[in-house]
Amino acid sequence: MTATTRVPPSADTAAVRRAIAATARPRPPGRLSAALTFGWRGMLKVKHVPEQLLDVTVTPVMFVLMFTYLFGGAIAGSTGAYLDFILPGMLVMSVLFTTVYSGVSLNTDVTKGVVDRFRSLPIWRPAPLVGSLLGDSVRYVVAGTVIIVLGLALGFRPDGGAVGTVAALALVVVFSFGLSWVFSVLGLLLRSPNAVMNAGFMGIFPLTFVSNVFVDPATLPGPLQAFVEVNPISVLATASRSLMAGQPDGGAIVVSLAVAAALAAVFVPLTTRLYRSR
Repeated sequence: MTATTRVPPSADTAAVRRAIAATARPRPPGRLSAALTFGWRGMLKVKHVPEQLLDVTVTPVMFVLMFTYLFGGAIAGSTGAYLDFILPGMLVMSVLFTTVYSGVSLNTDVTKGVVDRFRSLPIWRPAPLVGSLLGDSVRYVVAGTVIIVLGLALGFRPDGGAVGTVAALALVVVFSFGLSWVFSVLGLLLRSPNAVMNAGFMGIFPLTFVSNVFVDPATLPGPLQAFVEVNPISVLATASRSLMAGQPDGGAIVVSLAVAAALAAVFVPLTTRLYRSR
């Protein structure tokens, strides 16, 4: 016969816990620590699948070479003059295009069930979402750096020097971080990564091409010129050109930062709410 031993209700709780676990329970991670961990997860995905960097390396180089040497002479009279005009705009275009992949990556995690696993962890609930967008900011810096290095190799010499160039890159990255929340909403609303990519590029392509990224708005028809001048992407390109030229346009810089803040103020709560309900 076997006897069953029961722990009396008056047993020392601390002794029971020591018997169950010999080590102390680890402290839960803080919000910043959890967000940075998920940001590092995004970097590890690039490490294991380096093809993900093609959109921030090969594609921007292709655009700069194609527009400079195919259209530079016809638009500006020489490729050198057109390179000085288009490079800050291409910096804006390349980084903004990269923001679409924030929604694609989030949608991939949702549709594959990875987000369900994250929700079971004892962490700050929005940490996977915030960390993912922080990791994507590194991609923005890489895309912008590729454009700047290529421009320098082709003969672009910004009058604003290194300080103006870094300031322009920082401004574009901040704006892109605000814009990435818009595509995160798409990533949570649509059903597949391909749908997110198609919808994202359908929205950002027209806004980018109907801007002052490629041509001076003064050469456009009246109604189109009016739209280009109020296009936030045009304002951002103007701010980037002014910083690289060493003559900062305070109005364009303030408007660009205000638009980024407005996008974040509107779409961060919406993204968070959708993320919790999915």
